[in-house]
Amino acid sequence: MEPGGRRRREQQQRLRRPRQEAAGYYRDHRVPQRMEEALNALFPQRPADLYGELANYFSKFSKAPVICKLVGRKVLDGLGQPALEVEIYCTVKNYEKRICSTVISSHSQIPENALPETTEADEQGRNDSVNTAVEWVNEPLNTMLRDLEPTDQCKVDKMLGEYFTKKLEEKKELQKQEEEDAEATLALTSCTPSVTSLPGKKKAAKPGKKGAVAERMIPPAEPAESVLCGSLAIAGTSLAIARAGATISHIPLYLHIALLKHDQDSPKEMTLPLPMVTLLNCEKISPAKLKLVKEVMLIPPVQLSLKQPRALKRISHLGCLITGWDNLEQPLLLMQTACNNIGLELGTDVYLAINCAAHELMDYAKGKYEILTGTFKSPDEIVEIYVELINKFPFIIALIDPLRKEDRQQWSDICCALGSKCYLIAEDAATYISKLKTDQNINVPMCSGVVLKYINQTKVSDLIELTGLLDGQRHITILGSPDGESSDDSLVDLAVGVGARFIKLGGLSRGERVTKYNRLLAIEEELAKNRTLREANLEFIAFAEESQSEKQLSDVIPPPKQDSLPPQ
Repeated sequence: MEPGGRRRREQQQRLRRPRQEAAGYYRDHRVPQRMEEALNALFPQRPADLYGELANYFSKFSKAPVICKLVGRKVLDGLGQPALEVEIYCTVKNYEKRICSTVISSHSQIPENALPETTEADEQGRNDSVNTAVEWVNEPLNTMLRDLEPTDQCKVDKMLGEYFTKKLEEKKELQKQEEEDAEATLALTSCTPSVTSLPGKKKAAKPGKKGAVAERMIPPAEPAESVLCGSLAIAGTSLAIARAGATISHIPLYLHIALLKHDQDSPKEMTLPLPMVTLLNCEKISPAKLKLVKEVMLIPPVQLSLKQPRALKRISHLGCLITGWDNLEQPLLLMQTACNNIGLELGTDVYLAINCAAHELMDYAKGKYEILTGTFKSPDEIVEIYVELINKFPFIIALIDPLRKEDRQQWSDICCALGSKCYLIAEDAATYISKLKTDQNINVPMCSGVVLKYINQTKVSDLIELTGLLDGQRHITILGSPDGESSDDSLVDLAVGVGARFIKLGGLSRGERVTKYNRLLAIEEELAKNRTLREANLEFIAFAEESQSEKQLSDVIPPPKQDSLPPQ
């Protein structure tokens, strides 16, 4: 055989091979058959954009999008404090595509009247936490979540929880090693003769001498839960995955959350959380005299649409007016007069709520709350003040943090006295979602409900599980935002999706807060258009009287009898 003929045949075989492989590929994937089915289905419709219709038809045969990249970035919130942004990229139809991003602010427990050095240390800690969170997102979490489907929220949150547990154990081991090293160092120096008297050391008080001791023993404040540096990455990534899952599924985030909560059963109706609109921010530092009130909030009635914004001046970071008062009645009388002047009646057209933030008022040397500058009241006395306040101003339908979480006896007393007249809400006791759930019970004092904040290592699955447990025990859920806020409006979708009774977002000013109110308006309009909007229902809880022996530290709300608000 001639060499030239062999070369020609080999060349022809090389040319035929790609066509044969392509034919086999199309045969294996039934492309001609599906193309014929698509054309037959579209023929009666005569679409103007045939290629677009074909693209939509074949898109249902494509593989589900998977996560291909996470990007963490340090950004600033509305107060200029560091915050974490998490971007999600997915492989969609063989292309890498940016799906969404979320921004989550770092949380601070520092009160308004903290010392400058304490505030500076807190800012440094938040900065370090965000930097570490960015590293977690860009390196280990990016690798760990790659190739997972963003719609599989449970699997993603499980992996995030395992990673956080691992980092927490590593921190404990490091602390243990540091303690052992410190003990070893102390043992080496223990042979040094001790000094019997140090200059400047205070002498012990003589027996019988009156000292600055508490007049009555009160439960000490529980130590603040330590926050693992970088834990913000867990909350930010979980929320970003939830938003990516909603985007991939072509549904709003609030509906995606509702489907996760109800095991993919679409709710027939949904209720919007009522906004607690902060109108007054009462300063707790000099020269203001009143300390018992931190915020005065307006609550619209259930029949009223949310579209009633009003502008304010001298705005604080909470988006509301900053004021200072001499007594407790002044801000309430002002609100009453202002409402009367615009034709609204408190208790009928609108209601008020007060954030007391009592945990910031305790003077541990005296064992009493400083409700006014120089005026101190015991926990029992402060319960009597609240009872008198609600009886005098019945349009107040919610008290937030009226007592410290450690004063469980007084929580029980105030619930029995006022539970049928207003909501008694715990916010400080419910800051960390990870500590709230214990053996299918809510580990907080007796109360009407809690304020939940999506912070630190919280995951979307944790929030869904806890709100389901709260619903089962007749607590109401309020979703709140930290003081440092970004313009990310995911919190509103979370509140609607989990069925929160209220949402606490601050005042109707500052862009990062108004953005969330605008999102609430958009969801209200969408649900009303789809005829799936159900009117909210406000019912107080009448707590049963309990014997002294039943009032234990682990009180959980008993099955309540419910009394409705006065008819509108």
